[in-house]
Amino acid sequence: MVNASQSRANTGTGNTEYNLVSILYHSLEEAATCEQYMADAEQQNDQDIAQFLREVQDEDRRRADRAKQLLKNRL
Repeated sequence: MVNASQSRANTGTGNTEYNLVSILYHSLEEAATCEQYMADAEQQNDQDIAQFLREVQDEDRRRADRAKQLLKNRL
């Protein structure tokens, strides 16, 4: 396992900032992926699944916004 000082030496970024960037990236990716999943559900006329995916996408967007705020305060 790499400790925090080794991580900074390897990447130039501390663990906390790296973790926030990772969360931001994955949340945005998931929000984008949900678009295709919603289209698939709507094509199948499954409004329950489409609504569920809209909720998931909203959660991902909120998570990404929060990660951006936290990251902004640390850069």
